[in-house]
Amino acid sequence: MNQNVKPAATELSDADEAQLNAEAFEQLLKELRSRRAASRRGGSDAARQKHLDRGKMLVRERIDALIDPGSPFLELADLAGAELYGDRVPPGAGIVTGVGMIAGQACMIIANDATVKGGTYFGMTCRKHVRAQKFAWTNRLPCVTLVDSGGAFLPDQANIFPDEGLFGSIFHNQVGMSADGIPQIAVVLGACTAGGAYIPALCDEIVIVRGQGFMYLAGPQLVQAATGEKVDPEALGGAEMHSQVSGVTDHMAENDAHALAITRDIVAELPARPAPIRPRTSPEAPALPPGAMHGLINRDPRRPNDTREILRGILDGGDLQEFKAGYGKTLITGFARIGGYQVGVLANNGVLFTESANKATHFIQMCCQRNIPLVFFADVSGFMVGREAEVNGIAKAGAKFITAMSSATVPKYTVIIGGSYGAGYLAMCGRAFRPNAMFMWPNGRAAIMGPDQAATTLALVKRQGFESQGRDWTAEEEEAFKAPIRQEYETFASAFNFARNLWVDGVIEPDETAPVLSLLLEISASVPAGPTRFGVFRT
Repeated sequence: MNQNVKPAATELSDADEAQLNAEAFEQLLKELRSRRAASRRGGSDAARQKHLDRGKMLVRERIDALIDPGSPFLELADLAGAELYGDRVPPGAGIVTGVGMIAGQACMIIANDATVKGGTYFGMTCRKHVRAQKFAWTNRLPCVTLVDSGGAFLPDQANIFPDEGLFGSIFHNQVGMSADGIPQIAVVLGACTAGGAYIPALCDEIVIVRGQGFMYLAGPQLVQAATGEKVDPEALGGAEMHSQVSGVTDHMAENDAHALAITRDIVAELPARPAPIRPRTSPEAPALPPGAMHGLINRDPRRPNDTREILRGILDGGDLQEFKAGYGKTLITGFARIGGYQVGVLANNGVLFTESANKATHFIQMCCQRNIPLVFFADVSGFMVGREAEVNGIAKAGAKFITAMSSATVPKYTVIIGGSYGAGYLAMCGRAFRPNAMFMWPNGRAAIMGPDQAATTLALVKRQGFESQGRDWTAEEEEAFKAPIRQEYETFASAFNFARNLWVDGVIEPDETAPVLSLLLEISASVPAGPTRFGVFRT
């Protein structure tokens, strides 16, 4: 036997591949859980202790006391702002937002964390508050705001003050929701100054804590500096003054727990939500056991995932009534149930061709006619390119797909389960098309194009420039040029980068996908969808 001949590399078994995939995915889950823990901790130990020493509950203790015992709390944007402000602001941007059940009614809860810079608003804090309001408005959820804020963080005024979607939009949304009959309730649990005072003042009903809650447009120090008047906080904007003299507040409580109990009573007297317009059957568990999807997610992002098998870990019973199974096979479409609610599923199974886009258009139109919510599971490198694709009308078909998706008024939800790039990201109901909610798995990635494609494209342009000048460009020089581009795109595309910038509503684990979607579908089931008016379909 020739000792110099190397044995052929052995193929890994499916079980070995799944095990290696699961081990790699576990590292992503550890990172997600670590980031969540940092968000849920809030401010520093010293700030937390100072808050407790004042007899106040921590922000998450307040939420736990407010919502129904044992009920879920769907937190939104828990990683927003992470690493954007250095060590000054932990993940979450100093505010907690999410949906919880209060006295049997689903409500949007928006709660300042006073252990983070006194509950002041940075640019991302504003954006997160506004996003929570938009979610509540879409789903017609009462807003309960636990106010404990010093107003704007002045050094960040460029990201707080001048534009739409920032602090002023909080007020605008409060007014608009109240006008639409969506209750606005505030609980004043600390000193609320300037803009922090207007948030409760613009609510329908206000609870304030005696000796602890204060509302004033300018605090005692600023009043003295501006007018020379010396006044103590209680006389200037305390609970007794506002509840008995100014009439700004409506209910006075003795402490946090009392205030939250009063708030629960207020919510209990709100009008009930309308009856669901979309029926629910008995929910079934997915076909795959917990953790099984981890082994289906390839550790090498350049390799495709088995989308059909992944769907079995999300859909009730793993069942999908597929539509046009033999046509446009790179996009899976069909009817299924999640948490007992019927949904129309669109899931990538490869690059989007003309047939895939035409199939999506047809399917979305049917779902709109039948008032069936759409759920997009995105894992796509984009639309097919090249002469043959152009001749076959890929631009026209893609435009029809995007027109149908954008026009649809039924609830739309997006989960990025792999890579989502270019126009494929947009067509699968990217953020620009305002899905009701959008999440990513920790392995999720999104960008104009993938890291390798971006590096290669820019290198080709660079090489052409050298060639026009008659200059050589070695392979080593080209690789040195491409490496930082790859890194830049990988960093940008990360699910955690999308979460910190609030380009998605959060990063969730695969096994959390079905419960999260089920709760979202339950919330939207009572909200009528307006008629869908499609834009022009180019034929």
